[in-house]
Amino acid sequence: MEENAVVNKPARPGKPWVGVLLICLSVIIAAGLLAWGLSRFRSASSHTIGATGSASVDFESDLIIWRGSFDTHADTTKLAFKQIKKDADSIKEYLMANGIKEDEIVLSSISVTRTEQRYYNEDGNYQYSTYDGYDLSQEITVTSNDVDKVEKVSRDVTDLIESGIEFNSELPEYYCTTLDDVKLDLIGKATENARDRINIIAEAAGADPGKLVRSNLGVFQITAQNSGTQDYTYDGAFDTSSRWKTASITVKLEYELKD
Repeated sequence: MEENAVVNKPARPGKPWVGVLLICLSVIIAAGLLAWGLSRFRSASSHTIGATGSASVDFESDLIIWRGSFDTHADTTKLAFKQIKKDADSIKEYLMANGIKEDEIVLSSISVTRTEQRYYNEDGNYQYSTYDGYDLSQEITVTSNDVDKVEKVSRDVTDLIESGIEFNSELPEYYCTTLDDVKLDLIGKATENARDRINIIAEAAGADPGKLVRSNLGVFQITAQNSGTQDYTYDGAFDTSSRWKTASITVKLEYELKD
């Protein structure tokens, strides 16, 4: 018998154009979805209206803080402490005689420094040191709501200096105890101002604002009156050197536009 011959048929060639077609279709669909999404995003983004409102107010500080310091030198700590206590009592007496209340006066702890006299040769090289006594210093702080009274005293300390006290007077600092109320009032006014601007813009454009989308509160700027915006800082200015100040704030609002 003849053996049956096994014939291996060659594999039928595939259709490469089908794969290419599927890839092209996928790219077209993806591009279409992306374009649709972008158009929706742009449409949503373009249907909003925003504006930044501002408000400011001038006010007078109702709290003053005035600081000063005094020091003394003596050969021993005993003598130095005795002298600085005498100076502290004289300063308190002077302040109270000029209308400052005792409970408005605070004395800091005393700073003590041992001093030395340093000696150098003709070439400027250090040779040796000798004991030279002690330096003591102390700070005094006056805090009061009577701004006029403390201002006057801070400007006229000649009697203390003439009495032999080494007194150093610093410039007064001015604060407002109702600053939180000032801030809240400003936020309300700046928000109202932003809303008014949006209404004006919308009316001129024939649009109608809808619901609020987002709001951003700017930083508070507390500056000296008539100082202008040059004293503004990125994180908010807070002036303490001027009795008369200006507080300002900005509020940014963004609303949807009704269809």
